Amino acid sequence: MLFSLSHPQYLLLLFAIPIIFFIHFFSLTNKKKRALKFANFDAIAKIEGVDFFSKNILMLFLNVLIVTLLIFAISGLTLHITAKSTSFSYVLAIDSSQSMEAKDFSPSRIEVAKQTAINFIDSAPMGVRIGVISFAGDSKIEQDMTQRKDELKNSINGIVTGGYGGTDLYEAVLSSSNLLKNENDKAIILLSDGQINVGSVDQAISYANDNEVVIHTIGIGTIEGGATPYGFSKLDEDSLKSLAYNTNGKYFSAENRENLSNALSGIFDLTQRNVAIELFDYLIIISLILIVLEFFLSNTRYGSFP
Repeated sequence: MLFSLSHPQYLLLLFAIPIIFFIHFFSLTNKKKRALKFANFDAIAKIEGVDFFSKNILMLFLNVLIVTLLIFAISGLTLHITAKSTSFSYVLAIDSSQSMEAKDFSPSRIEVAKQTAINFIDSAPMGVRIGVISFAGDSKIEQDMTQRKDELKNSINGIVTGGYGGTDLYEAVLSSSNLLKNENDKAIILLSDGQINVGSVDQAISYANDNEVVIHTIGIGTIEGGATPYGFSKLDEDSLKSLAYNTNGKYFSAENRENLSNALSGIFDLTQRNVAIELFDYLIIISLILIVLEFFLSNTRYGSFP
């Protein structure tokens, strides 16, 4: 188990801790001097609700701990452990063209695609980096590569259908591959109904192979098809299967949701490897809990200790 820092320069803020000690004890000294002007110290303590001669060690400890945790959070503290994970990083490419409004999946293709992508994120092991794009006539980066599942799911929930530029599969593969360019092993999970009318599948396959990107495709829709605002749309499995099989990926159908979930979990190909876990979120949560605890203690009789 090892730790690393992505922004070690922020550790200089730790020099603020001696200042906290100085302010704390300087404040207590001033309170003591004011208290000495009175003869009845017990009465003053009851009126003020504090013990002037208390060092408030617990409160000081909480303040120092909160500051330390926040400094390590912004310094990018990362934990490195050995655990079951995958060497791959993934981009979820979600078709947001108008054909994804079809109702052959309930409530619609786009909503099923989004839920399938969220299920994939939930099943991802620790340390896996994932990005999100949406695509129609062009593509849009919804979320850069990250390990933070809440950010990934929020970006997916914000995807809406629209645009009249068709569906450009090549553009989706191009944008996804660019997101993955600094990763080691690279894979795209492409969720679409296969209604490709801009760019060519051959171009997309060639670009993916040139950049050593594996593409897994998920067919969102039915062979029978469903109604859309512009007409009727059917699932085109051939283009999706071709894209997957020619890039060493796999094709999945979203019709059987339970089997799909199990199949997607198998994509991760788990092995024992070194995993990097970003601790920013955990440190912030612990800091917030300690701030609430400090507030509680400072507003009760436990705020001071003799």
